[in-house]
Amino acid sequence: MSDALIVLLAAGASMRMKGKDKLLEEVDGEPLLRLMADRCAKAGATRVVLGPGQGARRAALDNADVDIVEAKGDDGMAASIRAGVAGLTDQAVMIVLADMPEITASDLHLLLGMHGQGLAPILQAASKDGQPGQPVVFAPKYLKSLGRLHGDEGARSILKAHSRDVALIPLQDHRALVDLDTPEDWAAWRAGRGA
Repeated sequence: MSDALIVLLAAGASMRMKGKDKLLEEVDGEPLLRLMADRCAKAGATRVVLGPGQGARRAALDNADVDIVEAKGDDGMAASIRAGVAGLTDQAVMIVLADMPEITASDLHLLLGMHGQGLAPILQAASKDGQPGQPVVFAPKYLKSLGRLHGDEGARSILKAHSRDVALIPLQDHRALVDLDTPEDWAAWRAGRGA
């Protein structure tokens, strides 16, 4: 098990889901959020970032082996990342998006294991053909930058500014790119699974 903290970002408002909550959509018999939290917890210590007033999501995490923190601020993903890294000083962190159901515990173990071998200061999952995706592991030296992020672009600015420090780690197929934001995304993904 790596000493990196896994930060599962789950504070988004599901604005494009036409009234549904994408993280409470059922995958393999349980809410996606719980599935992702359990996968993360299998790979290492996990902190889940929720938004204010997300009682149903909090309930979905009941008895999960994770810590839950709340994002402060209204600048989207940056607020979530700031909450996720708050209080960390010398620990690597892996940022995982909760709406990516194809990311497995094995994928997380792979990234953390490669981080533990010192492959590069930043490891970014990619599709099998090399398109950058999620999750991303950041060495401890990036904690201050992560803690100062603003805006709804996540850590894109850090990845761009430190592109020479990034090693892309291809995962199977396109799982590093599959995120489900709309009912149409969900329908297409389920159809592809034969569900």
